[in-house]
Amino acid sequence: MALPPDRFYDHAVAAADSERRLPLARMTGWDISPFEQDGLRVAPLRPPVLPEPARHGEDPAECRNCQERDEGIWFNDHWRLARVTGVGVPLALMLYPRDHYDMADLPDDLAAELGLLTTRIVRHVQALPHIARAHVYRLGDGAAHLHVWFFARPQGQTQFYGSWLVVWDDLLPEYPADLAEADAAIVADALVASHGGHRSAIPPRT
Repeated sequence: MALPPDRFYDHAVAAADSERRLPLARMTGWDISPFEQDGLRVAPLRPPVLPEPARHGEDPAECRNCQERDEGIWFNDHWRLARVTGVGVPLALMLYPRDHYDMADLPDDLAAELGLLTTRIVRHVQALPHIARAHVYRLGDGAAHLHVWFFARPQGQTQFYGSWLVVWDDLLPEYPADLAEADAAIVADALVASHGGHRSAIPPRT
């Protein structure tokens, strides 16, 4: 059984200094870290907050992602894929269920389709010229509506390996939007070919 909040906090504070600052993470010493260890320090640990604040969209009637269910670059009856703007990596995409589900709420058929979609999106992003890898992230502390991130790592940028990529993305200058938009369109077309669906929220007439 996991430690209750107060005991977890006490356990962590026992390893901290008098200001409740933990030692620097081993990751800060990796050669892919965007930061030099000299001068870095960990923020003080804060006590647990209970009850936790509600996430955005806990009430589906107020969920922004439900209101945007027809926005994106690719759609089928259950899912939509959107391009995330203002990022530093060559391409960032977000996959959402069109109806209001979180990961633990997905019916089995949608969970199975999520696996296929994730694999196919990764495949299509990695097929783009000058993209070495597509990283996939599912977080969920900010919004109750499931959203899965796809980040394209630029080829040759080995300093951006692994778990630090999202931090590098936040540090990098904004990537040219016209190039990202063109690559997003290629991914969307490839997804239509591999998984069906369509490029607009309203299916084309046949």
